[in-house]
Amino acid sequence: MWYAHQPGRRARQIIGDGAALLWTALWAVAAVVAHRLITLAARPAPHPRARLPLLGPRMNGTLHDVARAGDRLADAAPSGSAPVQALAVLAAVALFVVPVGLLLALWLPRRIRWTRQAAAARELAATEDGRELLALRALVRPLDELARFSDAGPGRLAEGWREADPAVLDALADVELRHLGLSTS
Repeated sequence: MWYAHQPGRRARQIIGDGAALLWTALWAVAAVVAHRLITLAARPAPHPRARLPLLGPRMNGTLHDVARAGDRLADAAPSGSAPVQALAVLAAVALFVVPVGLLLALWLPRRIRWTRQAAAARELAATEDGRELLALRALVRPLDELARFSDAGPGRLAEGWREADPAVLDALADVELRHLGLSTS
């Protein structure tokens, strides 16, 4: 069970999950863009083919040939691009892992906890003893929550629970199920 039965809570859960996915996708795109920008910035700029005054076209071409040969030698050296690639990868990974890791550290435990609680509550609701446990759990909720979900007063609810009144036990179990956003039927 991934989502609540109650429409309002289910909508909040879906919006939260969608926001988490969007956050992850945005940081993944930012990491890829950062990697590409660092890689592009590290490339050597091509030498403009400018005319050198007073040397003539022949000498001008020779100097450009020498400059291109130097560029080819620099490009052939493997150690020149390895640190830049390592930096680009490290920056991209850090740019993705830090914000997504923070999100997962805050959002994922709550999401997993609700899923586990909802599954356990559904299993308990299927048995008579389980409904008594759900009723007991509902009794320890704040009084304003009990008043919001039940028509009987807190004293009547406690008395009905002590006497194992089936109507009161069912009402209290339903309070706990509704608190989790689950249907009571």
